[in-house]
Amino acid sequence: MGCRKRAPVTDLLRVVHRSGTLVPDPRRRLPGRGASLHPTPECLHAAERRRAFPRALRLPGGGAAVEAGPLRAHVLGAAAQEDPRPGTGDSERTTDRTPDGPAPGRSARREQDVVG
Repeated sequence: MGCRKRAPVTDLLRVVHRSGTLVPDPRRRLPGRGASLHPTPECLHAAERRRAFPRALRLPGGGAAVEAGPLRAHVLGAAAQEDPRPGTGDSERTTDRTPDGPAPGRSARREQDVVG
């Protein structure tokens, strides 16, 4: 949503609107319309700058300001917990997918889901 890059749903953070506040939903269980973004400070900043949350969540009021404090704390906390050593980025990330199909316990449909 913020950077507009496509990614598997499992790599994105779901966000919902609760009582005027943007709430992270990492387990993807909260009710209501959700929006997805990369859990990075850059993507969050881009989404806030573009005022994408009110549009994506279809909030009434034409995009009235929403509080992003809990979401910001979640994203910045996750970014701080990442390994700060150089060379430990996404290129070295291992996946649990096998070349023959989806990982055990995953449906093929879930592996194909992509959010734009």
